[in-house]
Amino acid sequence: MDEIALRLFQAEDAPWLTERHGTLYAREAGFDGSFAPLVAEIIADYLARHDPAREAGWIAEAGGRPLGSIFCVRLSDEVAKLRLFLLEPEAREQGLGQRMLGHCMEFARATGYARMTLATHESHRAACALYARNGWRIAEERPVRTYGCDLLEQTWEIALH
Repeated sequence: MDEIALRLFQAEDAPWLTERHGTLYAREAGFDGSFAPLVAEIIADYLARHDPAREAGWIAEAGGRPLGSIFCVRLSDEVAKLRLFLLEPEAREQGLGQRMLGHCMEFARATGYARMTLATHESHRAACALYARNGWRIAEERPVRTYGCDLLEQTWEIALH
C-alpha cells in the first residue's frame, strides 16, 4: 500500500463519505437505508456551519484513494465530538485507526477543548477497543432500535487535559 496521508476533508469528499458509510454499515452491521441520509445531513451541516479554527475533518488516503475519515466538531466551548470515523476494510489492523484517533484528539487539545465525546454502538467492537485503549470511558449506554436494528447505543468520553 502507498504511504497514507491525512488531509483535510473537502466538499468533493462528501459523496464518497456518504456512500462508504451507507455501504459498510449495511454490510458489517446490518443498518438499513436510513443511515446514509443521516451521514449526508451531518456532512452538509458541517460544510455549511463549521468553524475552521475549532473544527476539522480529515480523510486518510493512499495514492489518491480515500481509506478513511474522522471529524472533530464543537458541542460546546469545552466539549468536542468525534464524528464520522470510518476505515475501509483493507486499511484496518495496520495502526491507521490509532493514528487518525490520535490526530483528532490532538487537534481537540490544541484548540482548547477540555473533553471529547462520541456516540457509537457496542457492536462496533474494534472501534470500542481502540477507544478504551486510548483512555476513553463509557459514560452512558441504552438499548435503541435504529437503522432497522436493535442496538446498544454508547456514549464515550475522555478528558483531554
